[in-house]
Amino acid sequence: MTTAAADASGLAPYASDPARSRGRRFDEAPAPTRSAFQRDRDRIIHSTAFRRLVYKTQVFLNHEGDLFRTRLTHSLEVAQLGRSIARSLRLNEDLVEAIALAHDLGHTPFGHAGQDALNSCMKALTPLSPTAAMAETAPEPWGFEHNLQSLRVVDELEERYPAFDGLNLCFETREGILKHCSRANAERLNAREPDGVARRFLMGGSPSLEAQLCNLADEIAYNAHDIDDGVRSGLLTLDQLAEVPLFERYRRQALAAHPRLGGRRLLFEAIRLMLSDQVYDVIDTTRARLQAAGVDSADAARQQAPLVAFSDAMRSDSRHLKAFLFRNLYRHPQVVETTDRARQVVTGLFSLYLERPQELPEAHARQPRRARAVADYIAGMTDRFAIREHQRLSGTVLFP
Repeated sequence: MTTAAADASGLAPYASDPARSRGRRFDEAPAPTRSAFQRDRDRIIHSTAFRRLVYKTQVFLNHEGDLFRTRLTHSLEVAQLGRSIARSLRLNEDLVEAIALAHDLGHTPFGHAGQDALNSCMKALTPLSPTAAMAETAPEPWGFEHNLQSLRVVDELEERYPAFDGLNLCFETREGILKHCSRANAERLNAREPDGVARRFLMGGSPSLEAQLCNLADEIAYNAHDIDDGVRSGLLTLDQLAEVPLFERYRRQALAAHPRLGGRRLLFEAIRLMLSDQVYDVIDTTRARLQAAGVDSADAARQQAPLVAFSDAMRSDSRHLKAFLFRNLYRHPQVVETTDRARQVVTGLFSLYLERPQELPEAHARQPRRARAVADYIAGMTDRFAIREHQRLSGTVLFP
């Protein structure tokens, strides 16, 4: 498709054009009524891993309340914010949505606590030699990274199609899913898929603008909804949040417009104003960066440092907010106590399945790399299933 045709479609010249996709790992005939990125989004929504996100933790465990965010609602919020920004920047909304909906498919139960526990378990079994660890014949893989696991889910673990494992997504969607990757794992991936989705972690460069946008929409979403969930839980108060300039600015704006506003309506209005301003800040900053860089294609954008960004002032305010949430919410004694028990569940399950592989489903038990099979099985669990399995196998009740 020519640049003129891309412009006529509503896409900017630097947007990812599905007609110019680098394709799928396995060739397929194009869909008659959907673009390649629309097809990816649909496959993600219908996947088993996507459905499991409804019972996976964001900050608060699933059983702690019906209204707290889960990985599923978080992914939907990221997709909504991402599409809104993409439309203003004339980026490909369908690709943004596909990446947003898939970015957490590999997350463990219990959020980052589960991921850290599983990473520790896997690293304890990793060979000392990096060369041996990267070889195809390595006895165990190299740690656990949830972004890498998300890619593994869509490339290998989903079992829906007769001709291939995984969902066979486009390069651009897979590239966006792999947000972070250690060098060791990038080298392993690149050996299997030369010049593939892991290349930029070895050679430098950036992912597509749509992938960059999803990374920032993810940050905007979780900062906002963690404020909401933190106040809902009673672990944060509006008085505490007064020390956060990014939030306090919009709380004052809300009160200036509605002097009698209070309670949850005041909280919601302040968060709404904060979200809107962050979205507009990203749009304005990114437009200015794109113009200054003079990029005229998606590939040209990849050669630059990330172009989708906050302004310096908004970036500073966002970091302040994240530091506040880390101190006052993520490290709150009540949250820490829960996440400590969650780590015990994951660590206990890992040891139990290694010792008793007959407890694994048959498909996992027959895998040659047992630790990887165990990690795959645990990573795919929901919070409540992991709790039940740990209690069944250990006889220990960690979550009454």
